Amino acid sequence: MKILQQALWINFLCLLMLVSLHSSAQTVADEYRVDSGDIIKVTVFGQQDLSIETLLNDSGKIDYPFLGQLQAAGLTLAELQHQIYQGLKGDYLVNPNVSVSIVEYRPFFIDGEVKDPGGYPFQPGLTVSKAAALAGGYTERASLAKIFIIRSNDPDQKSINVKANVNVNPGDIITVKQSYF
Repeated sequence: MKILQQALWINFLCLLMLVSLHSSAQTVADEYRVDSGDIIKVTVFGQQDLSIETLLNDSGKIDYPFLGQLQAAGLTLAELQHQIYQGLKGDYLVNPNVSVSIVEYRPFFIDGEVKDPGGYPFQPGLTVSKAAALAGGYTERASLAKIFIIRSNDPDQKSINVKANVNVNPGDIITVKQSYF
Protein backbone atom coordinates (compact mmCIF):
# COMPACT_ATOMS: atom_id res chain seq x y z
CA MET A 1 0.00 0.00 0.00
CA LYS A 2 2.85 2.39 0.85
CA ILE A 3 4.47 1.79 -2.57
CA LEU A 4 1.18 2.65 -4.29
CA GLN A 5 0.90 5.89 -2.29
CA GLN A 6 4.48 6.84 -3.21
CA ALA A 7 3.82 6.11 -6.89
CA LEU A 8 0.66 8.24 -6.82
CA TRP A 9 2.55 11.05 -5.07
CA ILE A 10 5.35 10.95 -7.67
CA ASN A 11 2.81 10.98 -10.53
CA PHE A 12 1.04 13.92 -8.92
CA LEU A 13 4.30 15.89 -8.60
CA CYS A 14 5.23 15.16 -12.23
CA LEU A 15 1.81 16.33 -13.40
CA LEU A 16 2.11 19.48 -11.31
CA MET A 17 5.53 20.27 -12.83
CA LEU A 18 4.23 19.74 -16.37
CA VAL A 19 1.25 22.04 -15.77
CA SER A 20 3.57 24.65 -14.27
CA LEU A 21 5.98 24.50 -17.24
CA HIS A 22 3.12 24.70 -19.73
CA SER A 23 1.52 27.68 -18.02
CA SER A 24 4.83 29.59 -17.76
CA ALA A 25 5.63 28.89 -21.43
CA GLN A 26 2.09 29.97 -22.35
CA THR A 27 2.52 33.20 -20.35
CA VAL A 28 5.70 34.04 -22.29
CA ALA A 29 3.93 33.33 -25.59
CA ASP A 30 0.94 35.42 -24.48
CA GLU A 31 3.16 38.39 -23.62
CA TYR A 32 5.39 38.22 -26.72
CA ARG A 33 4.93 41.18 -29.05
CA VAL A 34 5.69 40.69 -32.71
CA ASP A 35 8.02 43.07 -34.53
CA SER A 36 9.87 43.56 -37.80
CA GLY A 37 11.78 40.44 -38.79
CA ASP A 38 9.32 37.94 -37.26
CA ILE A 39 7.74 35.41 -39.61
CA ILE A 40 4.16 34.70 -38.63
CA LYS A 41 1.53 32.30 -39.84
CA VAL A 42 -2.13 33.26 -40.02
CA THR A 43 -4.53 30.37 -40.44
CA VAL A 44 -8.23 30.77 -41.08
CA PHE A 45 -9.66 27.27 -40.80
CA GLY A 46 -11.61 26.22 -43.88
CA GLN A 47 -10.36 29.25 -45.85
CA GLN A 48 -7.13 28.32 -47.64
CA ASP A 49 -7.00 31.64 -49.54
CA LEU A 50 -6.99 33.56 -46.22
CA SER A 51 -4.20 31.51 -44.64
CA ILE A 52 -0.73 33.05 -45.08
CA GLU A 53 2.83 32.86 -43.85
CA THR A 54 4.59 36.22 -43.99
CA LEU A 55 7.54 38.26 -42.80
CA LEU A 56 6.79 41.47 -40.92
CA ASN A 57 8.42 44.19 -42.99
CA ASP A 58 10.52 47.09 -41.66
CA SER A 59 7.41 49.11 -40.86
CA GLY A 60 5.98 46.18 -38.88
CA LYS A 61 3.08 45.66 -41.27
CA ILE A 62 1.72 42.64 -43.10
CA ASP A 63 -0.29 42.48 -46.32
CA TYR A 64 -3.41 40.47 -45.63
CA PRO A 65 -6.01 39.38 -48.22
CA PHE A 66 -9.18 41.54 -48.24
CA LEU A 67 -7.95 43.65 -45.32
CA GLY A 68 -4.87 45.25 -46.92
CA GLN A 69 -1.93 46.33 -44.79
CA LEU A 70 -2.29 45.63 -41.09
CA GLN A 71 -0.06 47.11 -38.41
CA ALA A 72 1.21 44.07 -36.49
CA ALA A 73 4.36 45.33 -34.75
CA GLY A 74 3.82 45.80 -31.04
CA LEU A 75 0.81 43.48 -30.86
CA THR A 76 0.64 40.18 -29.05
CA LEU A 77 -0.40 37.14 -31.08
CA ALA A 78 -3.84 37.25 -29.44
CA GLU A 79 -4.29 40.95 -30.29
CA LEU A 80 -3.30 40.37 -33.93
CA GLN A 81 -5.59 37.35 -34.09
CA HIS A 82 -8.48 39.46 -32.76
CA GLN A 83 -7.74 42.26 -35.25
CA ILE A 84 -7.90 39.81 -38.18
CA TYR A 85 -10.99 38.12 -36.74
CA GLN A 86 -12.81 41.48 -36.48
CA GLY A 87 -11.76 42.46 -40.01
CA LEU A 88 -13.04 39.24 -41.54
CA LYS A 89 -16.20 38.90 -39.43
CA GLY A 90 -19.37 40.09 -41.10
CA ASP A 91 -18.29 41.31 -44.54
CA TYR A 92 -16.31 38.20 -45.48
CA LEU A 93 -17.16 35.42 -43.03
CA VAL A 94 -19.87 34.81 -40.44
CA ASN A 95 -17.64 33.44 -37.67
CA PRO A 96 -14.02 33.07 -38.80
CA ASN A 97 -11.80 30.68 -36.86
CA VAL A 98 -8.47 32.56 -36.89
CA SER A 99 -5.14 31.40 -35.47
CA VAL A 100 -1.86 33.37 -35.45
CA SER A 101 1.48 31.79 -34.56
CA ILE A 102 5.20 32.53 -34.78
CA VAL A 103 7.01 30.52 -37.46
CA GLU A 104 10.40 32.14 -36.89
CA TYR A 105 11.40 34.80 -34.39
CA ARG A 106 13.51 37.78 -35.44
CA PRO A 107 17.22 37.23 -34.80
CA PHE A 108 19.25 38.39 -31.83
CA PHE A 109 22.75 39.82 -32.25
CA ILE A 110 25.96 39.14 -30.35
CA ASP A 111 29.30 40.89 -30.73
CA GLY A 112 32.52 41.51 -28.87
CA GLU A 113 34.56 38.69 -27.37
CA VAL A 114 32.85 35.71 -28.99
CA LYS A 115 34.43 33.61 -31.71
CA ASP A 116 31.82 34.23 -34.42
CA PRO A 117 29.90 37.48 -33.77
CA GLY A 118 26.75 38.19 -35.77
CA GLY A 119 23.01 37.67 -35.94
CA TYR A 120 21.51 34.31 -34.98
CA PRO A 121 17.98 32.89 -35.04
CA PHE A 122 16.25 33.31 -31.70
CA GLN A 123 15.08 30.21 -29.85
CA PRO A 124 12.74 30.27 -26.83
CA GLY A 125 14.63 29.70 -23.57
CA LEU A 126 17.80 31.31 -24.92
CA THR A 127 20.21 32.73 -22.32
CA VAL A 128 23.35 34.81 -22.80
CA SER A 129 25.50 31.69 -22.27
CA LYS A 130 23.56 29.75 -24.90
CA ALA A 131 23.78 32.73 -27.27
CA ALA A 132 27.57 32.79 -26.82
CA ALA A 133 27.69 29.05 -27.52
CA LEU A 134 25.80 29.61 -30.79
CA ALA A 135 28.43 32.24 -31.64
CA GLY A 136 31.25 29.69 -31.23
CA GLY A 137 31.85 30.35 -27.53
CA TYR A 138 33.68 33.05 -25.66
CA THR A 139 37.21 34.04 -26.67
CA GLU A 140 40.04 33.67 -24.16
CA ARG A 141 39.86 37.43 -23.54
CA ALA A 142 36.12 37.52 -22.74
CA SER A 143 35.03 39.00 -19.42
CA LEU A 144 31.98 37.22 -18.02
CA ALA A 145 31.57 40.15 -15.62
CA LYS A 146 31.27 42.62 -18.51
CA ILE A 147 28.37 41.34 -20.60
CA PHE A 148 25.96 44.02 -21.76
CA ILE A 149 22.59 43.73 -23.41
CA ILE A 150 20.42 46.24 -25.23
CA ARG A 151 16.80 45.10 -25.15
CA SER A 152 14.94 45.41 -28.44
CA ASN A 153 11.83 46.65 -26.61
CA ASP A 154 13.70 49.42 -24.75
CA PRO A 155 12.91 52.74 -26.43
CA ASP A 156 16.01 54.33 -24.82
CA GLN A 157 18.28 51.51 -26.09
CA LYS A 158 20.08 51.52 -22.74
CA SER A 159 22.96 49.07 -22.36
CA ILE A 160 22.53 46.95 -19.21
CA ASN A 161 25.24 44.87 -17.50
CA VAL A 162 23.91 41.29 -17.13
CA LYS A 163 25.02 37.85 -15.98
CA ALA A 164 25.46 34.93 -18.36
CA ASN A 165 22.25 33.22 -17.18
CA VAL A 166 19.95 36.11 -18.19
CA ASN A 167 17.32 35.36 -20.83
CA VAL A 168 17.69 36.82 -24.31
CA ASN A 169 14.75 38.12 -26.34
CA PRO A 170 14.37 38.36 -30.11
CA GLY A 171 16.09 41.46 -31.45
CA ASP A 172 18.33 41.92 -28.40
CA ILE A 173 21.95 42.99 -28.90
CA ILE A 174 24.53 41.33 -26.63
CA THR A 175 28.05 42.69 -26.27
CA VAL A 176 30.76 40.71 -24.47
CA LYS A 177 33.56 43.03 -23.38
CA GLN A 178 37.24 42.20 -23.09
CA SER A 179 38.91 41.29 -19.81
CA TYR A 180 42.17 43.07 -19.04
CA PHE A 181 43.75 40.18 -17.16
